[in-house]
Amino acid sequence: MTATDGGSRDGEAGTRFSLTSAGQALGIAWRAAPVSLVLYACVTLVLGLAPVATAVLTKWLLDALQFPGSQGPLPPLTASPLVLVVVMGALGAVLALGAHLSTYLSARIQRGVTLVVQERLYTAVNRLDGIRRFEDPRFLDHLRMAQQAANTAPQEAVRALSGTLQGALTVFGLLGVLVLISPVVAAVTVVAGVPALLVQLSVSRQQNRLMWRISPRFRRQLFYQALILDLAAIKETRLFGTGGFLLGRMRDQTRSINRAEDLLDRRVLVSQGPLALLGALVASGGLVWMIGATLRGDFTIGDVSAFVAAVAGVQTGLGAIVTEFTAGYQAILLLGHYRRVVTVEPDLPADPAPVPIPPLREGIRIQDVWFRYTEEGPWVLRGVSLTIPVGATLGVVGLNGAGKSTLVRLLCRMYDPDRGRILWDGLDIRRFDVGDLRSRISAVFQDYMNYDMSARENIAIGALDSLDDTGAVRRSAHQAGIGEHLESLPHGYETMLSRVFLQGEEGGVEEEGVTLSGGQWQRVAIARALMRSRRDLLFLDEPSSGLDAAAEQSVHERLRRFQTGATTILISHRMGAVRHADEIVVLEDGQVTETGTHDRLMELGGEYHRLFSLQASTYTGAPAVRAEG
Repeated sequence: MTATDGGSRDGEAGTRFSLTSAGQALGIAWRAAPVSLVLYACVTLVLGLAPVATAVLTKWLLDALQFPGSQGPLPPLTASPLVLVVVMGALGAVLALGAHLSTYLSARIQRGVTLVVQERLYTAVNRLDGIRRFEDPRFLDHLRMAQQAANTAPQEAVRALSGTLQGALTVFGLLGVLVLISPVVAAVTVVAGVPALLVQLSVSRQQNRLMWRISPRFRRQLFYQALILDLAAIKETRLFGTGGFLLGRMRDQTRSINRAEDLLDRRVLVSQGPLALLGALVASGGLVWMIGATLRGDFTIGDVSAFVAAVAGVQTGLGAIVTEFTAGYQAILLLGHYRRVVTVEPDLPADPAPVPIPPLREGIRIQDVWFRYTEEGPWVLRGVSLTIPVGATLGVVGLNGAGKSTLVRLLCRMYDPDRGRILWDGLDIRRFDVGDLRSRISAVFQDYMNYDMSARENIAIGALDSLDDTGAVRRSAHQAGIGEHLESLPHGYETMLSRVFLQGEEGGVEEEGVTLSGGQWQRVAIARALMRSRRDLLFLDEPSSGLDAAAEQSVHERLRRFQTGATTILISHRMGAVRHADEIVVLEDGQVTETGTHDRLMELGGEYHRLFSLQASTYTGAPAVRAEG
């Protein structure tokens, strides 16, 4: 099991992993804010040495007060207490300013790191050309933890490194003071702090494993939260009264997470309590010894002050080192999920020398294509073979689950077939760059998106090079039959189509956005598809499912005009929508069982005839004709 899978890395491999991740975190911080990082390091150096200087100056001041004039062990710089007070005041001012400066620089680094890490993470995710990984629960767990790491881990690692360095400077400086007073006490103080470090490292590994183990519960918790808050789900949760049910499910996941975390916290308490007691005993025993020696005249009051400050400072510093080091170690382990995502292998193999994709001149051929979504799952497509001549319209019909939408996803190369090939003018589409292939395709998907953006952006997102071309947007909108409605909105094509964001949020008078009906949103999705003027392939997957009868007829008439010259695949449960296709295929259980024109298939009296007659009977009242056999 790897560290990113929630296990631990031991020995040399674990050290390499930690050093590599720490180096990556520093590299990200350096790229994000190099000047701030250098200044942050300088401030850390000053803040780390300041407690040592304070302890020494305090000793000198007390000795100067105990032995005025030239008596006793006077400070080497001056015997004047006033001078020492002035120096200590200046040091206090530096400390106060340094603390605020450190906070400011840390915030600047955090902002820069967030920008860099988010850019890298979502660029890596966007680089995945297929969608198979987004259906893998384990990858989604890594992705969720990578998102968490992107927000906190790099900066936390840098902050922890800085805190560890600052604590180390303080500890070593004060140990020098302790060694001058009593080497034995110095050694005992250090030894007492080592077990705490080892325990914290163990706890950090346990926390990392726990986070991985409960990650699915976090995803379910977020899922139920989203259902309770999601506008699209609220209609059903209110109507069916499922809000309390979902809240209970969310509460169960939260309690399960809390139980697992509480168990670990109790283990930490049991292991850390005795170590804290040991540290207190060391400090108390050392102080008793020091007071006794001072009463015998072996030490000055300044020495006692330095001893107390040094012991307390060393123990506090060791505790800070342990805390910061383990926090950094935890951040580094969390950063492993981020590294896994940004370095994930492509889910679709890319041709090392892709062929430029030519305009479609002959047609598309699907040769003996087999496909299933998982290695153990059932075959969704089984030996499908089709030929779609250039400029032709192919209608695809079949019952739910027959494989119609899967076929479109393969043609868009969201997945690759497990067997068989898809040919573009005789060339396997895997020979082309995926982006180039998709630039030749336009589509209206059955599960189209409603973007919380302006009407113009909702349409223009189908062709980003025309994002600011209002004329092209208007033409597509009118071709889809939605133009007049969008132009009648309060801000025309700039109207925000959202109940999530306000109109004018980014400047101007804020007002509520506008929502569309289901049929209107479907027309917007069609307009989005019509934005692609260089298309060779057009996929229409249930393009009129949300429209009334009149609107459906209007849309299909418009689409038939638009389809001229384009090779089109039309999928629909409404048999009348496909009857004008040049060829119609019937998919049953992942196989092509019938093919031909509408008239030919009606003559055959097979599945197409049955489905068409069944739908027609709902309008005419005539009994449906059963297919023979």
